[in-house]
Amino acid sequence: MTTYILRRLVLMVPVAFLVTVGVFMLIHLSPGDPALIILGEDRSPQAIAQVHRELGLDKPLYVQYVIWLGRTVHGDLGRSITTNQPVSIAIGERLPATIELGMVALLWSLIVAIPLGTIAAVRRGSLADQVATGITVAGVSIPNFFIGIVLIFVLSVTLRIFPFGGYVPFAQDPFENIRHVILPAIALGTAGAAINMRFTRSSMIEVLNHDYIRTARAKGASWRRVVFVHALKNALIPVVTIVGLQIGGIIEGAVVTETVFTWPGVGRLAVESIFDRDYTVVQGIVLLAAFSYMAANLLVDIVYAWLDPRISYA
Repeated sequence: MTTYILRRLVLMVPVAFLVTVGVFMLIHLSPGDPALIILGEDRSPQAIAQVHRELGLDKPLYVQYVIWLGRTVHGDLGRSITTNQPVSIAIGERLPATIELGMVALLWSLIVAIPLGTIAAVRRGSLADQVATGITVAGVSIPNFFIGIVLIFVLSVTLRIFPFGGYVPFAQDPFENIRHVILPAIALGTAGAAINMRFTRSSMIEVLNHDYIRTARAKGASWRRVVFVHALKNALIPVVTIVGLQIGGIIEGAVVTETVFTWPGVGRLAVESIFDRDYTVVQGIVLLAAFSYMAANLLVDIVYAWLDPRISYA
């Protein structure tokens, strides 16, 4: 396993290089001039040229890329055009809130998906299966921003159970932190719960038809033990793939949700930076999202071997 992980890390290097090229080119080929944002009203040609020299924008694009890549390798993502704050610090300040929201949303999706998907598979064709299928279709079809608006209207404005937005750090007030994170986590995790539920059901149905399940039943094992000890662990292998992608997609998935609930995370920072044409911040966030996908895929392969000892990476 160690050799496999090291080999995967080596193979990630060229992928990471292509990611940096794509991120850099897409951002720099997008319309707009950072100099115009920095200068404001003073947009004389001389002032614009001076800002271009200071930012290195007067150099050829490939030279700009080499300079940026060298700084990025050393952890320097540049400075924000609007605030002059280092991009790494700006992202680092917002990242804990996004990770908290993403992890709670993922936990919510798994708590809902695995039990309901298992019940739907065990009671295939029953009312419970039909209800679970309906929930799956609704969860995938309804966008998370609409779910968020409905949750705010019902549980915040009408019933006044939860706050309609904002963020309170856990260290400052754990109870208020939990109250603030519940609604955005439900809105963000509902689509993932529907997808995970569908995959759990399909995979569980397939596993329950295998020979070793019939053998376990023939040896006198209880149905509960067969389902939760023998079948569920193997049925979760396809679900792990989807969950890994969901972990990698936390940042971009939280963009809309954080905006709706005024959650001060990286997703909302991305929206603010796009409107402000703060390209250096957007560039750093996109790069972070790309690398999170790569790390999540590696983690998925490691979990595979733990779930199924038959899987070998030798």
